[in-house]
Amino acid sequence: MLTNLMFATVYVTDQDRALGFYVDGLGLQKRFDAPGPDGRFLTVGFPDSPVHILLWSHPASAGQPGDDEGRIAAPGPLILESDDLHKDFADMRQRGVVFEQPKPEDYPFGIRVEALDPDGNRISLREPRKR
Repeated sequence: MLTNLMFATVYVTDQDRALGFYVDGLGLQKRFDAPGPDGRFLTVGFPDSPVHILLWSHPASAGQPGDDEGRIAAPGPLILESDDLHKDFADMRQRGVVFEQPKPEDYPFGIRVEALDPDGNRISLREPRKR
């Protein structure tokens, strides 16, 4: 029986640059960093969370997001939850995080905004609607 999500993978072209974005920009922690048989195994995550985000090195020509043409309105490969998205948005923007919208938007499920990492990966940030 499956019991847990261990890793979510985000493909990046420069692991050190991505690490800076996810740690310094989004405020996550570096969790694991070691060489492996297939390349550097680098993860980030939230304190006390069993889930790691794997920042996997991947050349731009092999599947990285392209330009805005043909883009679909879909969430990013990561959806991160916030308990105060407006505050987190302001803090992240001050730390240099680039967002697709000028401010978080209201939706029936709560509040959302999309950030972009240095490789153009969309990071969806959500605050669930208070019941």
